[in-house]
Order: sequence, then C-alpha cells, then structure tokens
Amino acid sequence: MKKGDKSLRKTEITLSKAIKRVIRITDSITVGELAKRMGIKAKEIISELMRQGTMVTINHPLDFESAALVATEFKYEVENVAFDEDTVLAASSGEKVTEELEGNLQPRPPVVTIMGHVDHGKTSLLDAIRQANVTEGEAGGITQHIGAYNVELEGRKITFLDTPGHEAFTAMRARGAGVTDIVILVVAADDGVMPQTKEAISHSKAAGVPIIVAINKVDKPEASPDRVKQELTEFALVPEDWGGDTIFVEVSAKAKTNLDTLLEMILLQAEVLELKANPDKNARGSVVEARLDKGRGAVATVLVQDGTLKVGDHIVAGMQFGRVRSMTNAAGKAVKEAGPAFPVEVTGLAGVPDAGDLFHAVDSEKTAREVSNHRQQKLREIALSRTSKVSLEQLFAKMEEGTVEELAVIVKADVQGSVEAVRETLEKLSTDNCRLNVIHTGVGGVTESDVTLASASNAIVLGFNVRPEVKAKALAESEKVDIRLYSVIYDAVNDVRNAMEGLLAPTLREKELGRVEVRETFHVTRIGTIAGCYVTDGKILRNAKTRLVRDSVVVWEGKLNSLKRFKDDAKEVASGYECGIGLENFNDIKVGDIIEVFEMEEVKTSL
Repeated sequence: MKKGDKSLRKTEITLSKAIKRVIRITDSITVGELAKRMGIKAKEIISELMRQGTMVTINHPLDFESAALVATEFKYEVENVAFDEDTVLAASSGEKVTEELEGNLQPRPPVVTIMGHVDHGKTSLLDAIRQANVTEGEAGGITQHIGAYNVELEGRKITFLDTPGHEAFTAMRARGAGVTDIVILVVAADDGVMPQTKEAISHSKAAGVPIIVAINKVDKPEASPDRVKQELTEFALVPEDWGGDTIFVEVSAKAKTNLDTLLEMILLQAEVLELKANPDKNARGSVVEARLDKGRGAVATVLVQDGTLKVGDHIVAGMQFGRVRSMTNAAGKAVKEAGPAFPVEVTGLAGVPDAGDLFHAVDSEKTAREVSNHRQQKLREIALSRTSKVSLEQLFAKMEEGTVEELAVIVKADVQGSVEAVRETLEKLSTDNCRLNVIHTGVGGVTESDVTLASASNAIVLGFNVRPEVKAKALAESEKVDIRLYSVIYDAVNDVRNAMEGLLAPTLREKELGRVEVRETFHVTRIGTIAGCYVTDGKILRNAKTRLVRDSVVVWEGKLNSLKRFKDDAKEVASGYECGIGLENFNDIKVGDIIEVFEMEEVKTSL
C-alpha cells in the first residue's frame, strides 16, 4: 500500500481481555445494568431476549440463569457472587465448628401441639393441665392465636403449643405441626369426628408426627368414646386395645379425669422418639407468634429448637434482626437463657417478624444485619419481578379483566398469626365477578398512615382485636374512610362478603304480575286493535311490561298502551274481572292469545 493511500479500512471489533469479560452479579441484575457492564446498548440485549421469547424493558430484573444465557451470546461470562445466607448462618451458629457427636447431644423436652375441632375443649384441656384459664380471655371462647407453655411432671418438662380450632387458622395449625414432636388430637366424646378433626389428622400425618388421641368430655351423659374410636379407625388411627398402635386416653378437662395418664403417655412417646439436641451452640428455632407492644416494641414468642438463646444474643428472624433485650417465660417471669424446646417471649427485634419464620442467633450485629438486608433485597426483587411480568406478559389479560370489580382491604390485628389467618380467609372470598385485594397488613392498632393509604386506595380498614388511634379515628372521619373493628373472625368475613356483594351490579329478575286471556278483539279507528280480555291470574297494571304469547310462543313484547274497565280508564284490574287492553304499536291480536304482564326488579347479586 502506498504511503498517501486514503482508502478506508474495515472496522475491526476488538475483544476485551478474558478477565474483563467476566461480570460478577448477585442473584439478579437489571437489563440496563447488564448492558452497562458489558459496554453495549440496552436495546441489543432487549432484542436478544425478545428473540428468545421474553418481553422485557430496560428496568426488568434478570435472574442469574437468564443473565448468563444472554451474556454468552455477547461472549461474556457471568459469575454469581451472591451473599450465601446458608453458609453464613451455619458458620455463625457453630455448626461447622461443633460436630454433632453423641457426647454433645442431650435429651430435650417434647414439644406437644394440641389440635382438634373448634369447641372440642383443646384450650380447656390445656387449662386443666397447667391450672390457668386462657379461654375466658378469648372472644367467643375461640383461641385466636398460638400460645406456648411449659408443664412439669415428676421433674420432666413438656412444652405445649395450643393451636386455634377455627378453620380460618389452618395455616397456623399446619405451622404448629411443623415444629412439634407429638400431636394431641382432642375429640369430643359427645360430638365425634368433625371437619377440623380431619384437617388436624392430615397436617399431623403430612408432618410425620405421632398422634395421641385424647377423647374429651367423657363425663357427659351423652358421651360415646367407642363411637369416636370407631370413626377414627377410618383414618388409620386404631386404638392399642383394638390391636392398633395409636394411644387413646379418655379424659375430661372439666372433671380433670385421667390428665396424669395423658402426660405419662406423652413422656412415654417422647422416650420412644429419643428427642435430643445440642444446647452448646448458638440458638435456632421458630417464631411461634409475634405482635407489636406499645411499651416494649416488637415482641416475638419463639420456640428454641436447637442450641441455647441468651439475653444479649444477636438474632435474625425472617426479615427482622436485633439483639435480645429481655426474655420471659409462659408464667411471665424473666429468664436469662432458654434451652432446646423452651418457649420464651423475646424483645429487642427492630420489627415484627412473621409467625412461622425461622430465627437464628448469630455472632455479631453485622452478620444479623447482612442476613436481614439480603432477605429484604430478595423480597424486593421478587416483587419487582412479579410487577414486570404482570405489566408486560399479562397486559391483554388485565385489559380483559377491566370489568372485574375490586374491593381493597387493609388488615390490622393484634398478632401476626391472626393477620395471616384473616388475610387467607378474605382472599378465599374472591370470585370471577368481584376480586378482593388485601393491599396492606400489619400488627398493632390502626394508625394515620393506614387511613391515608386506605383513602388513597379507596380501601376499607379491618381491625381484628385492635383499636384505631385517636388521630387515626379523626382522620378517618374527615377522609370518609370506613374502619371496621372485630373480635371474632366470622363477623369480619360476613361483613366483607356483604361489601363485595354491594360492589356487584344488581341482578334483574322478572316478577310476574298477572295473566289475561283474549276473548274478543275490536278494531277502533285511529287507535288500532283493542283486546277484550278476562284476567285469569294476578292483576294487570297500566304501563307495565307486557308480552303476548300465542301457542306457548312469545309473539311480541312491549308496553301496555291502554287499560279500560268498560269505558273508563283503569290503573289496575284484578283477577276475575274483564277489561279492554291496547298494546303499544301492535295490532295483530287474536282470540285465544295470552297476555302476560310483568315487571323487572333488582335483586342484590350474591357471590
């Protein structure tokens, strides 16, 4: 090539060095951020994803697999440098340091869950065992949330979880079975196996937990324990004296009969299970219940399943973290530490965790904060991902659903378990015609921010065992926000159902007023055909909707033009009388025709 040659050369695409072609991401990355890291235009990545069949925008989050697939097309690699929560928690709890040798494991008390149908005497039985009275404090005698208690027999401890019997708390019962070692199935001797009894059996079997059947109310004259045993054999629960392997104990919570026998059977079953745990490491377990206390802040009832929880420990529970400020046992006494299978109320968390969340004691506040932040970030990414998918992929479906009515609801309750239960029950009310949308839930009283949100979202606020703050109440009155307060879930469900039915357009239903038979016809100049009729049924009203039926076929439908008795106009003509009828713009009336008179009435649409 000559020196002065100005001919253009073809642009050469240069590739970065291998080390620069590795993109480190956490669990997800947005399309825009991935394009920036790779040094290419975002629209190229969007085009590639569309080619692969995924509709995205520049802010759409991509999971690790999708990002790796796209990056490969542009000759880049993706490396996952996400925060490994499991590894951090395992290291912090001492599981890698302390091997679970036989010498470290020590016997622990059994965790027993009392299950059964509503009003079969679960709480009463527990009351009789622990000599306290919880039922009187419950609305309608229904246990509204889980309580955890310790009972001692001959120096050996048993931990009891009392789960609610109402069907709305199915999720809580399932969670109770998840942390329990033995289930006490309470069946009333005078009532037998009921729907929630069957649910309890299903939860227990799904969790692989042994069942001890307590046939309660045997002191009643109409009690029939043998009938209960017979009914339970259908669920593969056969009594030992009938050749089966299920322990049955006939008890009476009221008369305090055979309670010692029941406790002995629990301890016997616990020996067979050989329940052991290592108390010499950081605690881990489950949040049984959580609530917001005005004086103490977030209060969580936790059940330690392994290790020992001490005052001053840094813990992470679900999305929340904090330091154990104080611990109290079921009797309300302050304790310094809680070993395996020991339930305590803990204060010191930054927020209210969800009932059923796992908690871990960790070595430092830094670790607890990192785990909590990581979980919150993941939750935000999942929420963002859902939003994107709905707005893009299901846009047409959403447009079609434009006719669907929606009732927005904010749920506030005294404890987290109740929030969850109320929410689940309400969401079951949604139908194709009317959708119920729980836009916010929370623990504690109804606040000003709840009312503001309800006002902006045109929602109603449901308070369950809570009251609105004074300022919130005043704001609700000025903003015309409907706050409904309940203590029993049945009332809340019925009211919400009525509200949803009120949103639906009323159903129009035909109400028959009367029938006449045409016996003669007369032609009147400038008016048309007049039918001489006999009212066979009901009564005929002037200006009512009318149809003419000939040989059981509807020939015409419209309005009555005139109604006369002899020569006088009439407002109505009753059954058994004759009358003259003129139909609006219709003259083809024949002898023998039937004229039906009716009106359309509005009926409230039910779900």
